[in-house]
Amino acid sequence: MSIVAADSIESFFGEVVEDALKARHVDASETATRYLVGVLAEPHVETFGRPLALSLQEALVTHEPAERFSRLRELGDAVLYVSGFFADHFAARGLESRYVSTIGARAYVSADALLGGTTLFAELASRFDDFTRVISEVADRTLAQQNAHDPRGLLKLYERWLKTGSGAMAEALVEQGIFPTRGAKGTQ
Repeated sequence: MSIVAADSIESFFGEVVEDALKARHVDASETATRYLVGVLAEPHVETFGRPLALSLQEALVTHEPAERFSRLRELGDAVLYVSGFFADHFAARGLESRYVSTIGARAYVSADALLGGTTLFAELASRFDDFTRVISEVADRTLAQQNAHDPRGLLKLYERWLKTGSGAMAEALVEQGIFPTRGAKGTQ
């Protein structure tokens, strides 16, 4: 896997998202695909200093509809991005992935309802777990590109591969002459 210059961050992520959709066997509308690229190109990551449920509740009770929509969309985007790129962030805080994805999907469902239903946000909500897997694949591919050229980076790749079993990580390791295998159960 080599680092390739791209015309823009959007074109880079456009290609990577298309590859990730194929790798994870996720069918997405063109609008959803473009939206995922936008989330990656300009991540709307709020700080998660507050509990997710509280952030959702505050967004839901915001009186101004435009502000409510904005807060719900931003929460959904942030949960999607962080769940895909930094899944360990929530796990380290004792949050189940199902709980986190429910908060993200609920934020998108509520944003969709403000727009009258059956919009892009309905697709994002109903396919939240699929899109999290796509973002995770993008994260793996990006990490593989960045870390495949020095010993410390290769160790990071191998450790991540052990945790996730990522095909992108395995591919990057193989390209460097490291053939990842798992031993018998419990003997990695």
